[in-house]
Amino acid sequence: MKPSRLGHVAICVEDIDRAVTFYQGLGMEVAWHDKDWAYVKAGEDGLALLSPNYEQAGPHFGFVFSDRAEVDTAYARLKADGVFVTEIHEHRDGTASFYGKDPDGNWFEYLYEPASVAATPAAV
Repeated sequence: MKPSRLGHVAICVEDIDRAVTFYQGLGMEVAWHDKDWAYVKAGEDGLALLSPNYEQAGPHFGFVFSDRAEVDTAYARLKADGVFVTEIHEHRDGTASFYGKDPDGNWFEYLYEPASVAATPAAV
């Protein structure tokens, strides 16, 4: 169970459109823009912008895996070890993820990102 990289950090923002415009001004590219969240990228790394209405998760950091079996194995091991984890969620772009909490209550995400998705700008 070894992530290939720390893929993104997610922060809360008051206004998605305003935040997207700001981060575009810093040179980041928009990979996804929805009404309640957006995802901007600097190279392979991303910043998820979460609106106050976003219900899936709050501020967190995401570890990326290129092998789905590793995410499933990590999920089972963390759950067996008593770590708080959410159910695995299949995303519409072919990725899959789950959230967990570290011993201090910080949220993290384990995200399976297949090579085909990682190569496109819409990967989140």
